[in-house]
Amino acid sequence: MNSNSVVSKLWVPLGIFVLLAGITHFANPDFFDAIVPPWLPPSERFWTNVSGIAEVLIGAAILLPKYRRIGALAAFALFVAVYPANLYMVWDWRDRTTAEQVVSWVRLPFQLLFFWVALRVASDNGSPIASNILRFKKRK
Repeated sequence: MNSNSVVSKLWVPLGIFVLLAGITHFANPDFFDAIVPPWLPPSERFWTNVSGIAEVLIGAAILLPKYRRIGALAAFALFVAVYPANLYMVWDWRDRTTAEQVVSWVRLPFQLLFFWVALRVASDNGSPIASNILRFKKRK
């Protein structure tokens, strides 16, 4: 199996990961509530539920060929939108164990991989916007 065929199948783990992450928001909401910045109105649980619903819908869209491109673009937008929660987690976990702090810090660059995968899946499914972002093209 060559690297192109592996990259062309990135939609599978992306879709499954996002779908399962969304389900996890409802199976273990306390974890997600704890990483939502508390100053966001109306409540942490509201944002846990909204992001969980979004992830379930986006994950399902990525797994369906008809909606894969829009699902991948939505995943990219979602990853950008929730990045502040990862930043907040680093700050909020500053007094936790070293292992937990390492986990919070590792999440930051790991999210960049998710950005790339979402853009790659969108590009592979015909998104000129994602293709341009991946190639860092300037607008004409």
